[in-house]
Amino acid sequence: MTSLPLLLVDGHHLLYRAWYGFAARIHSRDKQHDRTGVFGFAALLRKAQLQHAPGHEVFVVFDAENGTQERVEQDDAYKANRAAQPDPGLMESLIHVKAALDESGVRWIEQDGCEGDDAIATLTVLARRHGRPVDVMSGDKDFLQLLADTEVRLLNTMLAEHRRYSTGLDVVARYSVSASQWPDYRALTGDPADNIAGVRGIGTKTAARLLREGRSLEQIPADELRPTWAEQWPDALRWREMIRLDHKVDLPDELLTGTPTPALPRAALLLERLRLW
Repeated sequence: MTSLPLLLVDGHHLLYRAWYGFAARIHSRDKQHDRTGVFGFAALLRKAQLQHAPGHEVFVVFDAENGTQERVEQDDAYKANRAAQPDPGLMESLIHVKAALDESGVRWIEQDGCEGDDAIATLTVLARRHGRPVDVMSGDKDFLQLLADTEVRLLNTMLAEHRRYSTGLDVVARYSVSASQWPDYRALTGDPADNIAGVRGIGTKTAARLLREGRSLEQIPADELRPTWAEQWPDALRWREMIRLDHKVDLPDELLTGTPTPALPRAALLLERLRLW
């Protein structure tokens, strides 16, 4: 495998952004089918390739339907704040998105029983083992923990151009903790997106102070913890393990090719090829 740069795309994040992020709906010519999801996904991915990943290998990762099961077994509140039944139009779009990726020559995976975040973490470690720089395209801050490796960046194309890439140095500058401490920090402060409450009474500044000098949760002296915090510490330790990404997911061999992904077609042309207009 070569040292070709790799762009790993959080597929569900990009699809949600496409489905909900356009000012007007995009329909088929007969007005019977909403194509906003697949059109938006294809357009946003093409734009990202043109602006940020020309000549890169592009690989898309999706969450499996049963991907959260293992973490829910640890805490049944995990992601319980999310809709049990997503918008049916969005789910229909997912089928077309996968067909569009196949038509475009973009490889993808939806690993049974696996959250996409863990598959991305595993592929990141695999690519880095072969000396490949990796960009992860997502707005999910859980990926900040991957930035402990200086050759890994987080790309959020929703942000202003000068802020789109985050590195390990940016994590330190913004949060006063290192990328490797992100699960500890997030366990203390909470993560509303995943319905992780965090320790009551600990905000961002207090969390950074408790984790100073590279401490982990276990290394914080007991005399620095208020009694109410100490009572919640078992929860914090459990939350941290849920936030930590699994770098050892059992994925099929040779998912990554080490070759550049072809230039992606315009979204309208792609939908024409797939007879979705």
